[in-house]
Amino acid sequence: MLKHHGSRRTHIHNLRLAILLSLTAGLVNGEGFLGFSVLTTNVTGHAALFAESISIKDGTTSWVIALWMLLFLGGAFIASFIIDIVGKNQQYSNLIPISLEFLILIIIGIIGNHYKNELAARQLFAGSLLFAMGMQNALVTMVSKSVVRTTHLTGTFTDLGIELAQLKFIAPEKKADLKSRIGLKLFIIVSFILGALFGAYVFRLFHYHSFFVPAAILVYTLLYDIFRVNAKRYYRKIGKKIKPIRTPKTKPPVSETKSTVLKQLPK
Repeated sequence: MLKHHGSRRTHIHNLRLAILLSLTAGLVNGEGFLGFSVLTTNVTGHAALFAESISIKDGTTSWVIALWMLLFLGGAFIASFIIDIVGKNQQYSNLIPISLEFLILIIIGIIGNHYKNELAARQLFAGSLLFAMGMQNALVTMVSKSVVRTTHLTGTFTDLGIELAQLKFIAPEKKADLKSRIGLKLFIIVSFILGALFGAYVFRLFHYHSFFVPAAILVYTLLYDIFRVNAKRYYRKIGKKIKPIRTPKTKPPVSETKSTVLKQLPK
């Protein structure tokens, strides 16, 4: 899902990645909103809150919201920087951003309940989730060549509306590709919404420990590629060791050879 780039990347790779990481983002969105009363997967709504806090001259809130938006930007920058430094086709280029996101979710899951009544800690946790989602969004965007976006639905709904309208006017030979893109958008939307619903339900049961659920999905996403690659290498080695059994060619009897030669002689 994560290791294939360029021409090696297929629609199935994008679909798997979209489902898993949209589900992760939906979980973080639902759990983050219930835990911190903050939208933790995008910065669109924070722009309005930032403007409101400035209009009422609430300097402290203005700085906090500005920091949140910068943290999302910083997450996207860090993920892109790591991938470009390590190399897009290297195994560890995707491992580092996903591992950082995993670490943030695990830390919040472990210590979140201890600081749930402290405003500063909750604001810090919300900012760290925005940083993690910025990394995830940049990672998925770079891996899929901007085909998949997982942390917000505004652009996805816009693209879906455009593509649904194109169904009426597009050439018949291009409809199959368009329908696959529409299907991808629908899977992103459904996965995100299901993740948000499940996240809200799980948070009410387990509180901040619910952040272990999206962390587990990230682990599965990483291990899927690792085990799949190792399995392919294993079967290739087995295939090289097993050589096809060649049956020796049997020579025809001497009598048959003589009769064949006699038949070919001119009468």
